Amino acid sequence: MKVDIKKFDFESNRILSSLSKSEQELFIAHGDTLIFKRNKLVFYEGGIPTGDFLIENGRAKIYKTGLDGKDQIFYIYKTGDLLGYHALLCNEHYEDSCEALEDCKILFISKSNFKSLIKKIPHLSQLLIQNMSHEFGVLVNTITILAQKPLRERLALYLLILNKKYVEQGGDIMLPREDLANIIGTARESLGRLLKEFKEEKLIEVDNKIIRVNNHDKLLKIASSVYH
Repeated sequence: MKVDIKKFDFESNRILSSLSKSEQELFIAHGDTLIFKRNKLVFYEGGIPTGDFLIENGRAKIYKTGLDGKDQIFYIYKTGDLLGYHALLCNEHYEDSCEALEDCKILFISKSNFKSLIKKIPHLSQLLIQNMSHEFGVLVNTITILAQKPLRERLALYLLILNKKYVEQGGDIMLPREDLANIIGTARESLGRLLKEFKEEKLIEVDNKIIRVNNHDKLLKIASSVYH
């Protein structure tokens, strides 16, 4: 079965884009822009939520740290994505951590301002609930992939997913090898060997820290378990 890349997208950017222009302006007016340097934590697992976050520029990862100290990255947010509202709505501590992958400009909406926005924009709560439901489906798909697909197929799939996230940079994937290994659930050494294979098969180009997808169709076939 052909893999559908859309099933691995939180679509968190659709929350704000679904609002009218005046509602978007109201939303933004309720926040304060903060700068998070690369590797800076936006929030951390077990922390108490004080607001939610809209990425105005940059990318950030969400992850959980296992008992062995190894991180498992579940998702990478990009410009336009809204995050951190799940724990706020559920009045629970954060279940994961969020860290800036690069220097990020992020709009922070405090808890009180967020509650005010929900009152002023009645259908905002419906959009948030709909997106939470969609994100649950994405996480189910992600867990299934990590548990059932071989490493080669997982790498092919996530190269396609990341290629889409870096589309404004020509699709050039600029992600530390450790982070890529933590996304697909493998050791950095195993990732290095497989990247070399993909490069030799001319599926990708590797230029220092940059990975460039050369053969989208072939990677999609591999991700879909089609090898012929």
